[in-house]
Amino acid sequence: MNQAHEMFAADHASKALGIELRGAADGRAEAGMRVTAAMVNGHGIAHGGYVFLLADTAFALACNSHGQAAVAAGADITFVRPAHEGDLLVAVAEERVRYGKSGVYDVTVRRGDEIVAEFRGRSRLLPGRA
Repeated sequence: MNQAHEMFAADHASKALGIELRGAADGRAEAGMRVTAAMVNGHGIAHGGYVFLLADTAFALACNSHGQAAVAAGADITFVRPAHEGDLLVAVAEERVRYGKSGVYDVTVRRGDEIVAEFRGRSRLLPGRA
């Protein structure tokens, strides 16, 4: 079990939302989540915070997949199209570059073949933690 899998095993927030780890290794990770009624906002679409959380979870898994503990230094998201109750969203995170103690990762959130959101995260290694 790598650092990403160990981190996810203790991630109560992601698990409470039904996020499933589909894989994490070598700077890449995939996570899935079904949009529930509790995740829908007043417009009848998935609240952006939940979409961000799914992307952020995949990002965290990817940047922890090398065996060193890493955290987010910053992130932003672009919402491309809405998701709805019942939709299965899948976030795929891919490392773009690691330099020194930092890294940049891109995450695409999809519903089937449609892109729902694009996320970019910046990571930072924690000192003295493997």
